[in-house]
Amino acid sequence: MSITTKLLHTIALVCIAAVGVALVSQHVFDMQPCAWCVLQRLIYIVIALVCWVGVLVLRPGLGHRIVGGTTLILGLLGVMAAWYQYTVAAQMFSCAQTFADRFMVASGLDAGFPWLFGIYATCMDARVNLIGIEYALWSMGLFAVVAFLSALVLIRKR
Repeated sequence: MSITTKLLHTIALVCIAAVGVALVSQHVFDMQPCAWCVLQRLIYIVIALVCWVGVLVLRPGLGHRIVGGTTLILGLLGVMAAWYQYTVAAQMFSCAQTFADRFMVASGLDAGFPWLFGIYATCMDARVNLIGIEYALWSMGLFAVVAFLSALVLIRKR
């Protein structure tokens, strides 16, 4: 197994673990998600799927670089979403009609998979600390790690 394949598997597993932690937080510890929270879950899942499709379908080399570039962009979008949640949305009484809310509702994912993508809290109510650090900052840091690992895949030579 090549280094790029291992990196892609690692990125995918980290993303799935992040969603798993979010689901445990929601369903076990009653930390209800806001629209920006579930949008970030979607980004993590898409990154994992892109990584695994890249490993299973695409050939190493150019195929893995395409995956690396795609996941780098998605990771940076995740950083932006988490940053917006932390700096703007968390200060609002409601995140209704923000991009995240409109996107998740328009996609139908919130109604189709409410246990995963249901929006049950306002952004202000969803401000939760984990070991003294807000969830949004943990997510932003994890997206930064994903983006860094994706950049390694992108620039790695065969």
